[in-house]
Amino acid sequence: MPKVSLSSLPISGLFGVVKPSGPTSMSIIHDLQQLVARSKLFADEEKLEKIKGKKIQHKSRGKRGREAIKIGQGGTLDPLADGVLVIGVGKGTKKLSDFLNCTKEYSTTCLLGCETDTYDSEGSRMRVAPWRHVTREKVEAALAQFTGEIMQTPPIFSALKMDGMPLYDYARKGIPLPRPIEPRKVVIHSLELVEWKGTDHSFSWPTKIFSDEDKKAVETALHGAGEDISLKDEPETEAADETPAAFVLKMKVSGGTYVRSIVHDLAHAVGSAGHVVTLTRSRQGRFVFEPTEEGDRACVPWEVFEKGLKDSEDVDEDGWKEWEREVIDRLEIVDGKK
Repeated sequence: MPKVSLSSLPISGLFGVVKPSGPTSMSIIHDLQQLVARSKLFADEEKLEKIKGKKIQHKSRGKRGREAIKIGQGGTLDPLADGVLVIGVGKGTKKLSDFLNCTKEYSTTCLLGCETDTYDSEGSRMRVAPWRHVTREKVEAALAQFTGEIMQTPPIFSALKMDGMPLYDYARKGIPLPRPIEPRKVVIHSLELVEWKGTDHSFSWPTKIFSDEDKKAVETALHGAGEDISLKDEPETEAADETPAAFVLKMKVSGGTYVRSIVHDLAHAVGSAGHVVTLTRSRQGRFVFEPTEEGDRACVPWEVFEKGLKDSEDVDEDGWKEWEREVIDRLEIVDGKK
């Protein structure tokens, strides 16, 4: 347990949160900001006095809803994703860049037969393809080409910019890309198929479907960069209403790796299409679900903070609320007193 004494307060630090699937990373930050701004652990007496009596705001109200404590996260998780989210408070925010390029571990479920614009189930259906021929053995045989140091091309529906404009704007507006999307060197330390669900699951393809006009716009954008791609559907010729197969991958990757792209490209490699339906980050640098290595730090479950947001918790004999005690037990202090 880090040494936290009244004489050292307030402090700066880093801690991990287990983000649930659903909320955005920014909404998690907003809610945590409401708590840390009201805690003697992170706020000095002057700031605590200014905010005294103010109710916790459960929805962001822009600048008016921001409190005076610096807080940030070390690598966004999409709303669909759950798992480890590293939080920095005070001077801890200066250390967050360390977690952008650190080693990360994920588990993800791929649903075959359909690819989407976002490469996950939050997007719209762009193309369907045969999947019945895909077996566990075929997927496992294809994993080798996605292991080690590889060149990975980011998806066109991403916020990366080309000549000052996000890639997704080229795709949505049908503007030809001025050049191919530049591949990135990433390292896939390990990649394994840990569960073959087959058709025994409750996942389904997105109900939102790309129109022919939308598909044409994407094709036009990619053709501008010399990529000959067709988004024409290739449905199964039989048992089309059968539940498509799914499987679970576990991977350890370098920073900058697009997990969704691995799933998308792997599905192509086995002659099908696929997209992410679950995504869990179990490690971000030294912050993990369950410590297994020296220096690992466990994360605080989000439910603990939700309880704190109700602002009706009792304090322990040392004057700490439950969420504060949980953070203290897992906190990495940065640079001592602020």
